[in-house]
Amino acid sequence: MPIILRLDRVMADRKMSLNELAEKVGISNVNLSNLKTGKVKAVRFSTLEAICEVLDCQPGDILEYEKRKE
Repeated sequence: MPIILRLDRVMADRKMSLNELAEKVGISNVNLSNLKTGKVKAVRFSTLEAICEVLDCQPGDILEYEKRKE
């Protein structure tokens, strides 16, 4: 998939655990874990907004586009 999730990197920079972020964002640990590991096909803007608010970051800090190699 050309969209890469860098949530783990941003969380590590902020020294925030999965449980702490899930609680502050208001989503389950399982859903956040799936998002962190890239096992999702979509993310709601409201969820992305909440994550960015808690982590004090921009969406571009979490999402990265990588061109497919042919």
